Amino acid sequence: MVKKKKPEKTSIFLNGRLVGTHPDGKSLANRLRERRRMNELSSQVNIYYNRRLNELHILTDKGRVRRPYIVVEEGKSRLSPGVLARVKNNELSWNHLIKMGIIEYLDAQEEENSFVAISEDEITPEHTHLEVDPSNIFGVVAGILPYPEHNSSPRITMACAMAKQSLGIYTTNFAQRYDTRAYIMYYPQEPMVRTRLYKSLNMREKAAGQNCIVALTSYHGYNMADAIVVNRSSIDRGLHRVAMFKKYETEERMYPGGQKDTIELPTPEVVGYRGEEAYKHLAEDGIIIPESEVDGKQVLVGKTSPPRFLEEISVFGAVEEKKRESSLSLKSGEVGKVDSVMVTEGPSGNRLVKVRMRAIKTPEIGDKLASRHGQKGVIGLRVAQEDMPFTKSGITPDLIVNPHAIPSRMTAGHLLETMGGKAGALGGMLMDATAFSGNTEEQFKAILKKNGFDEYGEEVLYDGLTGRKITTKLFIGNIYYQRLHHMVSNKMHVRSRGPVQLLTHQPTEGRAREGGLRFGEMERDCLIGYGASMLIRERLLEESDKTTMNVCTDSGCIATPDYTQNKNYCRLSQSDNSEPVEMSYAFKLLLDEIQSLCIFPRIVLKDKS
Repeated sequence: MVKKKKPEKTSIFLNGRLVGTHPDGKSLANRLRERRRMNELSSQVNIYYNRRLNELHILTDKGRVRRPYIVVEEGKSRLSPGVLARVKNNELSWNHLIKMGIIEYLDAQEEENSFVAISEDEITPEHTHLEVDPSNIFGVVAGILPYPEHNSSPRITMACAMAKQSLGIYTTNFAQRYDTRAYIMYYPQEPMVRTRLYKSLNMREKAAGQNCIVALTSYHGYNMADAIVVNRSSIDRGLHRVAMFKKYETEERMYPGGQKDTIELPTPEVVGYRGEEAYKHLAEDGIIIPESEVDGKQVLVGKTSPPRFLEEISVFGAVEEKKRESSLSLKSGEVGKVDSVMVTEGPSGNRLVKVRMRAIKTPEIGDKLASRHGQKGVIGLRVAQEDMPFTKSGITPDLIVNPHAIPSRMTAGHLLETMGGKAGALGGMLMDATAFSGNTEEQFKAILKKNGFDEYGEEVLYDGLTGRKITTKLFIGNIYYQRLHHMVSNKMHVRSRGPVQLLTHQPTEGRAREGGLRFGEMERDCLIGYGASMLIRERLLEESDKTTMNVCTDSGCIATPDYTQNKNYCRLSQSDNSEPVEMSYAFKLLLDEIQSLCIFPRIVLKDKS
């Protein structure tokens, strides 16, 4: 007779550390959970039983993501109608529900032992918990998005990312703040279609967008792909207009020799004086006057610094100490008005001046707009209102979006919000677009039908240019659009000439350093494919780091210029037989670096004939 194998004891772990064993881990886990619901154990403790490994994990450590659930027992929710009535009468708070064991927080591991129902009518005897609200599965940003369950998941991810880039009123005390860069929208609006979470977070106080009339159609090819046609008259009335604030600051620094910078109006005697025009907006104290209109490289705060060396010999041999010009000026290519100036003390106790610039950014071709469904696009054309298509009641759209953007992206939520916005505007109410429980398409249909419109939001439009009736019905409605901070005016960059890097003699990189646009490997490959060899030569040599080096004909080394005897000589062969050779400075740098590795590269010259 084969003896029955005794069941192994359950290993008990506390925060990942083995503390003992128990004969029946599953029953212990159930008892501990019951104790927690009876408020004998802290509500912060989570218990997870791993049946496969026969381990019981008790978790009390920090950093666990936990979510609230309603406890379900024997197929019934513990949040009974009686308890709910007491909550509505403010007799019970959230903390009371936790202490009574009606609501408990589960972490990622304890969720593995749970069977959660989405809604109360789904509960079966096997269920252990019930969601407080189905939309709780989304985070804060995704919870604000309307109808996320009707969109594909990548679009929700994009919409979350773009909601963070939207311009609105980021704080109500923006006038007192000196942020590095900030945007304030002129007329932010609360969306017609919003979620319950939007209301709970009081987002209407910090709105970041506007309700726009949007038609889905093409317009002479100007809204191909993701481009958007905008009503110019709507822009003139303030559509998506924002003010950009940018901070500039400078400080009177102290130097080791006891010298320091001075904020003042520089005089012509100062080394590096920029001319009278650059300082024309400064007051007597060297600080710019508020509401001055500045552009280019005009000075905001005049500042002089002590010389780099304590004594400098002038032209006539006299020793003198000359100040250097080190004023704070506006970056090249920027324009705006001085919004405000603050004079204060820095951390080191020195005088610190902060200047806040203000520029009005009206939507222009190339600026980025996006709905709350990941449908982003750039403005392709601004059209006068009289040239836009219009409905029989004279409504012209603010935006015209291409209908091809909808089917392949599977953003049905975008269409549903447009329909809901139209129904809300006609019915005079705000619509609920909370995930899984918002207003439905049928409700919108009923409102549109009641007001004499097509139940699917389609209307006949007339061409603004010809006045002819457009033969097809077009989908038109009200939807919330956001303006994003990717603006043409902040990115536009061109260079004909400018600074070069000290090491490679190639043009600098980036807009901030007045750099050139990178001509990379793939661009080079294109030109090779076309056989445009002279264009490659021009881009990568003539316009970049072309230099002429004297190469020794005997040794192949780069010759050293001897300015006293006005000739070039080679240190290796000690001869002065050299020829000028055109090359890229980066190549000369490569030869130097190869030499630093104790390798001797030679340039062998031959006569062209």
